[in-house]
Amino acid sequence: MEGESPLALKRRARKINRELAELYPYAHAELDFRNPFELLVATVLSAQTTDVRVNATTPALFARYPDALALSEAQPAELEEMIHSTGFYRAKAANLVALATRIVDEYDGDVPGTLAALVTLPGVGRKTANVVLGNAFGVPGITIDTHFIRLARRFGWTRSEDPVRIEADVAALFERRDWTMVSHRVVFHGRRICHARNPACGACPVAHLCPAYGEGEVDPAKAAKLLKYEMAPGQEKLLARMLADTGRAAHFRQQSQRAARTGVPLPELVAREAEVGSGA
Repeated sequence: MEGESPLALKRRARKINRELAELYPYAHAELDFRNPFELLVATVLSAQTTDVRVNATTPALFARYPDALALSEAQPAELEEMIHSTGFYRAKAANLVALATRIVDEYDGDVPGTLAALVTLPGVGRKTANVVLGNAFGVPGITIDTHFIRLARRFGWTRSEDPVRIEADVAALFERRDWTMVSHRVVFHGRRICHARNPACGACPVAHLCPAYGEGEVDPAKAAKLLKYEMAPGQEKLLARMLADTGRAAHFRQQSQRAARTGVPLPELVAREAEVGSGA
């Protein structure tokens, strides 16, 4: 806010974080993974594409290449075909084979757990490294992507456009232990409400704390129509399921995305998957 002192800014930033925590108690890394290797690969693939697209690609990819050794031995043409749908597939395939080879040769096949080591791997910058550290190793980090940059500037947390400077500015506002979850909540908010072109200001629960209020639609009814994912009109049942069982929220989200992608009605998809899970 105009004329805001550094202390007032810190207090407002932390209040925004608390309110986003109440709004998104299920905030999490939206890439599907089971270990550091899978998260590293998925994050490299996520450049210039959506998490939904990556999550549709990685099950088959990890079945074929379950670890760094297997990926380091991949044939480029086969790997490129498997990741083709994520875009920039030739460059991504080359980086994946190269980083897997480095991990095998220099780290005995295990993804390193430090920022300094991760950023030396092909195709890995600070953003990817912080995603892996925060979500696979439990090392707090701030993930600076396009959503985070946009919201950090709208919230007045930074005036910079430089990712490294933004990371430092935002880190100074929060306790280190909160960095990873702040990142998740801000990105969730950017994808669902605070859009790039037309933010849904009139439906935003933190609008009263935002100096950029008014950049988007302020009429509550019109703004509500701009909400996305589980916040969107017609997704009340999905939102209720996610709020009722936050531990399985990612699973519910993935089911909804699979239903939308395949055209199978959600109740039918849930029933089918239950049958498969029970072995029926």
